Amino acid sequence: MDRPRTPLEDLFRELVWQVFAGPLQTRDHALLLYLAAMLAEFAHRDRLYRLRDARQRPLEQVAAMLREGDLLLDAGSLDREWQVHKHIGDFTLFVTGIWPEWHARLGRSGQADALLDYPATGRHSYYVASTFQHGPYRAAAPVLRRLSEDYELCRFGLNLVRAELDRLGQRPSP
Repeated sequence: MDRPRTPLEDLFRELVWQVFAGPLQTRDHALLLYLAAMLAEFAHRDRLYRLRDARQRPLEQVAAMLREGDLLLDAGSLDREWQVHKHIGDFTLFVTGIWPEWHARLGRSGQADALLDYPATGRHSYYVASTFQHGPYRAAAPVLRRLSEDYELCRFGLNLVRAELDRLGQRPSP
C-alpha cells in the first residue's frame, strides 16, 4: 500500500507540473512524477548525501561518488553501480537546477568536483543507470533514459521551479 503524500510532496508536484506542462510543454507523466519525488526527497539534507563509502562516511563530492559507482574500483556489485549512478544523476540535476549559486561557488572551491562538468557527469550517469534494463531496474530505465536525453531541459525546468519557490518564499535549505 502506498503511503500518503506529504504537503511538501504535493507542493513539488504542483510546481513541477505547472512549470513543465506549462511553459516547457512537457507532459511526460512519469518524468514529472520522478522530478517531484526527487525534489521532495532531497529537501532533506541527509538524503542528498545518503551515499556512504565502505567506512560509512557520507559521500559529499561527485568525484568520490564516481569512484564508489565504478565496478572496477569500489562499487562491489551491479546493484551498487546502478544506485550510485542514479544518485549522481539526481544529485547533479538537483544542484544545478535548484542551487545553481552553490554549483557556481564550487568552481572556486579547490575541491576535486571543481574540475567536473556536473551536467555532463549527471547526463552520463543517468545514461549508465538507464542501461540496466533487467529485473528490478527495468521500470526505471525509460525515465532515466529520458533524464539523460533531456538533462538540460530538466535542469532549466528546475531553475524555473526554484524561481517559483523563491516567489512563494518557501525556498528549501541546502
